Amino acid sequence: MTDSDIKAPKIEFPCERYPIKVIGDAGEGFAAQVIEVMQRHCPDFDETTLVLRDSSKGRFMTVQVLITATGEEQLQAIHIDLRATGRVHMVL
Repeated sequence: MTDSDIKAPKIEFPCERYPIKVIGDAGEGFAAQVIEVMQRHCPDFDETTLVLRDSSKGRFMTVQVLITATGEEQLQAIHIDLRATGRVHMVL
């Protein structure tokens, strides 16, 4: 078996407690922007799952959330809306 034969595991939807990590420019309102996007796409979003981390020099912030993922379309829409904020560098 070669590396090209290995396929990423398929996600079965709905997928509860699906982690999304958003890395962006630190500053006032960044976490609120992430929360607003999550609430728009995940009606049952639970803000208590939110974990914030600042980078060592304070330039960046990581916001990690857990959602109930309902499908690939939802995940793509979340990614597009997060990137559209202009403050997001990476979504994992």
